[in-house]
Amino acid sequence: MQRKTDTTSKAKSKELLSIGKAAEKAGVSKQSLQYYLMVGLLEPTEVTPSGRRMFDAEAIERIRLIRKLNQSGYPLRAIRELFIERGTLKG
Repeated sequence: MQRKTDTTSKAKSKELLSIGKAAEKAGVSKQSLQYYLMVGLLEPTEVTPSGRRMFDAEAIERIRLIRKLNQSGYPLRAIRELFIERGTLKG
């Protein structure tokens, strides 16, 4: 039984969502997510051959963190610098 649960959780963690679905799941607008991408706050998990940007559960958690920090008063530039300092973002 434990093994089946592990397989299911791995499958869920690798589930990829389009930009609109990822934005909805993270609680931001599609435009906000596009802006986060444009200013370098995050990168898509995968880009399909047709150019669609796809996001996994880890990326959605990062989007939520960005939103929470921004709502707490941190400017997006400061959030980006924080990610660069922590080594979680390519600078």
